[in-house]
Amino acid sequence: MAGISKDEVLHVARLARLELTDDEVATFQEQLSAILDAVSKVAELDLADVAPTAHPLAISNTWAEDEPHECLTLDAAFANAPERDGDYFRVPPA
Repeated sequence: MAGISKDEVLHVARLARLELTDDEVATFQEQLSAILDAVSKVAELDLADVAPTAHPLAISNTWAEDEPHECLTLDAAFANAPERDGDYFRVPPA
């Protein structure tokens, strides 16, 4: 792959609303070119017999079982609150 041009780096920076120095443009040009070269190697593989997947490993639900338990007491719920106003958290006005 030929790599990414300085103009392409500046275009992406403009889209991202980034101001880059000349040194940063050169660095990103080199880094983005290396990334594109690495990704382009996938195009060289014969993937005709590979089924599309969302994840490379078979996974199942990784959440813990939803089991009922006792609710927190108000004192426990407010234990780390900076301020409390009765049954409410006191927060600074917006």
